[in-house]
Amino acid sequence: MASRPLAAALALVAGAAAAVMAPAGTAQAAPPGAKDVTAVLFEWKFASVARACTERLGPDGYGYVQVSPPQEHIQGPQWWTSYQPVSYKIAGRLGNRADFAAMVNTCHGAGVKVVADAVINHMAAGDGVGTGGSPYTKYGYPGIYSGFDLDDCRSGIVNYQDRWHVQHCELVGLADLDTGEEYVRGRIAAYLNDLLSLGVDGFRVDAAKHMPAADLANIKSRLTRPDAYWKQEAIHGEGEPIAPGEYLGTGDVQEFRYARDLKRVFHGEKLAYLRNYGEGWGYLPSDRAGVFVDNHDTERLGDTLNYQDGALYTLANVFMLAWPYGAPDVHSGYEWTDKDAGPPNGGRVDACWQDGWKCQHAWPEIASMVGFRNAARGEPVTHWWDNGDDRIAFGRGTKAYVAINREAQPLNREFQTGLAAGVYCDVQSRRSVTVDTAGRFTASLAPNTALALHTAKRSCA
Repeated sequence: MASRPLAAALALVAGAAAAVMAPAGTAQAAPPGAKDVTAVLFEWKFASVARACTERLGPDGYGYVQVSPPQEHIQGPQWWTSYQPVSYKIAGRLGNRADFAAMVNTCHGAGVKVVADAVINHMAAGDGVGTGGSPYTKYGYPGIYSGFDLDDCRSGIVNYQDRWHVQHCELVGLADLDTGEEYVRGRIAAYLNDLLSLGVDGFRVDAAKHMPAADLANIKSRLTRPDAYWKQEAIHGEGEPIAPGEYLGTGDVQEFRYARDLKRVFHGEKLAYLRNYGEGWGYLPSDRAGVFVDNHDTERLGDTLNYQDGALYTLANVFMLAWPYGAPDVHSGYEWTDKDAGPPNGGRVDACWQDGWKCQHAWPEIASMVGFRNAARGEPVTHWWDNGDDRIAFGRGTKAYVAINREAQPLNREFQTGLAAGVYCDVQSRRSVTVDTAGRFTASLAPNTALALHTAKRSCA
């Protein structure tokens, strides 16, 4: 979940958590079209997002960009202030309404669709004046909500085994909206429709687990585009009564087990275990799952890999983008030692890899795999190979092939692929690889590196 009013709340409560359009009123499964990778530019100003769409995301083949919550929020330098709404005006730290509209138009011009992080479960805690000048008190948001619109439970969630408590009490002390109320449903839908009117293509629904699935279905049914992409944060908790699968009726659901298990496998188990990763591990259906190596919460909490894991983090992203399960998010944030710290320069990105901006979406090893995924779309896994430990390789039909060496010694071997004979560019090393008429090639992989070939990249020039 993404809502954090205090430093102490950064620890997750235990166990807590377009080419083809679907017919109106039905779920939109996985981002549509041939490009299903989303770059999540966490806490980037809208003007910086626009520039990234033109300079990197479009050319690299990203289908979507996800932006942080655009609505007015509480003041403060911490990142979690963005997740405490004060009103539904587009007047947050990252830019105003004009900035947002310009960003959407620019990204569309670059062939990149836009997903907005939508905070609709709750409003802000405390009293004050928001980033757009709106005064507020907890349970009082003039012109929007009063105490009548908030749930009757005015205490924090303490029991994740109690469905009612999870969905009607206050997530880390935030004022919980009564999403079963007609007025509240209509007001939330009006906000989302306003974003749609500015060209937004879909939403990542924050804290979805804390709202009944029927409430979200009702809200979505009120959208001017009920087929808008809909990705829900419903965190799996072992043994909890609220299951992520409950939310599949409206769209995709983020599969947190995918990211958690990747960390365990890459850190201490065997990559060979990934042979049936996804539905074979009991996860959500592939065409309904949103997957990631990390997000802004999990990277800080340590339950997934993050940029501080170095080569392991890079290789996990390579695997995610090569493996045909779910619709992948590539998290792109900034360096932190203080888990509360907000974005450098208030969210302005002058250049990647400066001022603390990590720009994972632009790391060559990761960015190059977006093209790989686009080229391999729809192709099955073929020619799986592993050494029983931390070296794996597999093809994607006749379109692509990847090998990963997680071990401390070089990997030298002949690989069998489904690729046609010819010269290909290894997009990881930028070296040419020759595949023979039997679909074989010989290569050497240094420790903790990968090799990736695909039919859309035959020359390294």
